Amino acid sequence: MAKRLKSATIDHYIAAFPDDVQAILEKIRATIRKAAPEAKEKISYQIPAFTMNGDLIYFAAFKQHIGMYPPVRGDEKLQKELARYRGEKGNLKFPLDEPMPYALITRIVKARLKEHRARLAAKQAKKKR
Repeated sequence: MAKRLKSATIDHYIAAFPDDVQAILEKIRATIRKAAPEAKEKISYQIPAFTMNGDLIYFAAFKQHIGMYPPVRGDEKLQKELARYRGEKGNLKFPLDEPMPYALITRIVKARLKEHRARLAAKQAKKKR
């Protein structure tokens, strides 16, 4: 896998990987963009991130997997489906030698959106007090 370089854009980040991994990263990016069209793209912690009044979701390529951060909470059914992909800190690891679960990634992004919106609403409610 390409040595982690400082990238200014997600395009630059993706371009540093082999063609097969680039295709996966582009499809993940499009999947996230479709699930959260109002989110903005940026590089944060030297990896691709989507933000919406704060960080929403990150993804990154590694030698043997694609990582997604931060961990998703709630939704028991989704948690059971994610169990096989959980890393040691709860972050997700999708193996590169298996088909990428793009439909599951869509559900992850939607769950993160729900969590994120609830957190923002709670913050706003606290400010009004």
